[in-house]
Amino acid sequence: MKWLCLLTRKPACLPLTNGLVPCQSLLRHSDISEGQHVWFSSMRNMNVYYGQLHLQEGCSLDDAKAAYLRLAKKYHPDSASATANALKFSQVKEAYRAVLMHINNGRKTSVDEDEEERPKYKTPQHRQYLDFEGVGFGPPSQREKQYMQLRLDRASEQVLDYRKQKLENQDSDANSLVVSDIRHSKKIKITQAIERLVEDLIQESMARGDFENLSGQGKPLQKFEHSLHIDPMTHNLNRILLENGYQPPWIMLQKEIRDTIDKLRNELFHSRKKFGDPLNPYKEKQWNSVCEKFKEAISKLNKRVNDYNLVVPLLNRQMVHFSAEKEIVRALKDYRLSVEEAKKHNVDEKDNVADSLKSKSSLIQWLNEIMKRV
Repeated sequence: MKWLCLLTRKPACLPLTNGLVPCQSLLRHSDISEGQHVWFSSMRNMNVYYGQLHLQEGCSLDDAKAAYLRLAKKYHPDSASATANALKFSQVKEAYRAVLMHINNGRKTSVDEDEEERPKYKTPQHRQYLDFEGVGFGPPSQREKQYMQLRLDRASEQVLDYRKQKLENQDSDANSLVVSDIRHSKKIKITQAIERLVEDLIQESMARGDFENLSGQGKPLQKFEHSLHIDPMTHNLNRILLENGYQPPWIMLQKEIRDTIDKLRNELFHSRKKFGDPLNPYKEKQWNSVCEKFKEAISKLNKRVNDYNLVVPLLNRQMVHFSAEKEIVRALKDYRLSVEEAKKHNVDEKDNVADSLKSKSSLIQWLNEIMKRV
């Protein structure tokens, strides 16, 4: 008699002619539902599909794509490879599709589980189509009035904050002005103290007679013709300064520039005169180095010219920059003129010597003739 042991969910044993074997088929039909049977079969097929792609379950989508491309290049009929096989390629393609579906289904289930775990906040239906930042209640016209009132309240608060900040800034500015006034007053006190000290020293010097050696001491100042464009006090002060040897800075700077350019011109001229004519390669190299030094000195002098032009009070008193190339050409021209003058001078001296010799010889001849007559 055929019998089946179903005391537990362990595999049952069925007496057969060949012996006792686990009754998997009976479990499939009796103890396992249809859905569980399909799941077991699909899992077995998925293992086969993963094996065909040489993958393990749980691999990523990129791994599956890489495996499919590798096998497609190997078994595709149009690949012209030695291992091309249409049947194997169809099996690989079917396995790849099944693996893709399995991976995507696993992703969807994980996403669904995450969404189920997250708390769902649903906006009430009557709040989905509201404007005015969701402010107010009632019909749209009433909500609009309430929203406008809210904007007015915000604007008034911002105005109050702005006024408050402005007052705070004014207080800080007032404090800074007070500090600056204190510093300015200290400077004024210091200058006043210095002026009093200078006045005291002048009075002491006058009492000792230190100013008695000045020209015009004790005499009134010379007057000048009145002009609307000249301040008498300024004119008298400038005249006193000039009479006592004082010169403005721009005049001193002008004199310094002129003295410097004259000195540089003389040095360049004497250097060229020293080398003489003709110039051999060694002397020419030395002359080029002298010219380079002269150009550097001219560039420094031009900076002094810029300083002079900034302080000179009159526009027609300003100076232009000096050109090193023009100065070198000028020095060479002066040298040629000096050489020509020297040659002329030598010729004149020779003529004078010849004339003197002729006069001496004529005098000797005349004396000889007189001695003969005697």
